[in-house]
Amino acid sequence: MRTDHDNRRVTAYKTMALIRHFDKKAVNLQRTGRLGTYASCLGAEAIGTAAGLALTRDDYFVPYYRDHATLYLRGVPLHQILQYWGGDERGNAFPAASDARRDLPYCVPIATQLTQAAGIASAAKLRHEHAAVLATCGDGATSRGDFYEALNVAGVWQLPLVVLINNNQWAISVPRGLQTACASLADKAVAAGIPGVQVDGNDLDALLEVLDHALERARAGKGATLIEAISYRLSDHTTADDASRYRKASDLHRAWQNEPVRRLRDTLAEAGLWDAQRETDWQQQCERTVEEAIDTYLNLPPAPATDMLDYLYAELPAALRDQRNALAVVDQEVRHG
Repeated sequence: MRTDHDNRRVTAYKTMALIRHFDKKAVNLQRTGRLGTYASCLGAEAIGTAAGLALTRDDYFVPYYRDHATLYLRGVPLHQILQYWGGDERGNAFPAASDARRDLPYCVPIATQLTQAAGIASAAKLRHEHAAVLATCGDGATSRGDFYEALNVAGVWQLPLVVLINNNQWAISVPRGLQTACASLADKAVAAGIPGVQVDGNDLDALLEVLDHALERARAGKGATLIEAISYRLSDHTTADDASRYRKASDLHRAWQNEPVRRLRDTLAEAGLWDAQRETDWQQQCERTVEEAIDTYLNLPPAPATDMLDYLYAELPAALRDQRNALAVVDQEVRHG
């Protein structure tokens, strides 16, 4: 008989397998000119999935640019994730009825989302909410001032903030060893006076244990936590990068031996929770789900050209009104031929 923990692990694996399939298709879309520059989450599927499973509906999530699995588990449709990476900001308008209704959009600038997360955590504390704020970042973000500022205020004010670092060993082409002299990124919590935890980012069970504890601690008013999840970026930094120029093939090969999707699948199979037939059936379902998302994305109507002005000013300056009216005429012509 399956336990709730078993069901959670199976859900995690199915999500990780789906997101890996989605990720591969997204890269293919970019290579064929049907998607903009895309940030792969290859190798980080366990981190994003664990985060999505550990969060509750009342929590807040402040993502960075590799959090496709978390947003999917929060209720953001896959086609909407593609919409954002296709250059349409409407992809960041998360469904109002989903768990993502309180979440911030994707953040591409490095570490700027962390001070925003601290602000949200401050507001949640002032409102006496039983809610946590989870913010994610990469290892490179821990060398930015925003990172230290967010941790400092979280420690001083005992904010319900959890910062989850995906330490995938590379800040674009800069290896982790050249970014900081700290023995571990988790050690950076010491200066803020908050707990710092290091965890294997390829181990789904370990991630869930650490995240569950840190988030519940935050909800209970016991303050912030910094989590460093050790992983390895199996992809290029983005589709605009070529990691072979700075990364050893032998290091990449070694990292593939410990990648999280196969690791969890093997663990479930050993426990009798997964088998070859389930794997075949699920991979076929992943193909159907992702193809449906791609078809929906490719057939979305374009955003009105007037959006570039309608959402820029509270009140449109008189000097731009004629331009806005001209764009509206162009929109009508495009939509009606």
